[in-house]
Amino acid sequence: MDWNHYRFRSLWALPAPVPAVYRALERIEDYPRWWPQVRQVTRLDDTSGVVRFRSLLPYDLTATLREGRRDAGAGVLEVAMTGDMEGWARWTVAPRGTGALVRYDQEVDVRKPLLRRLAVPGRPLFRANHRLMMRAGRRGLAAHLEGGHQAV
Repeated sequence: MDWNHYRFRSLWALPAPVPAVYRALERIEDYPRWWPQVRQVTRLDDTSGVVRFRSLLPYDLTATLREGRRDAGAGVLEVAMTGDMEGWARWTVAPRGTGALVRYDQEVDVRKPLLRRLAVPGRPLFRANHRLMMRAGRRGLAAHLEGGHQAV
């Protein structure tokens, strides 16, 4: 087992319609407004940017994200990631009743040296840290959408 390899999946049920959720998720430069653990986003161009994350544990992760797939019809946003984490992440937004079901999938290898050294004893904490981050993201996006801040 590679202790530095992670696969994550999160499901977010949101009361907002699919198009509004999709528009909010594709505007990564707005994430710090509603997702506390996304500390900074610096756009490099129309299809890439550098993102700095920090959750409960006292370390930052920085990754360059490059657009891989953007398909509003299928509700898919996918990026390739390099930096402290290398791999990919994908949002899939689908209808659920009058709202949306958002699925987040991520597969990464951790490259940050400190986290690699702590891979075995730290793995349960790293996974819990990710769960807390995703929980806060769902709450933040729901509040953002309810507040009428959808991107037009």
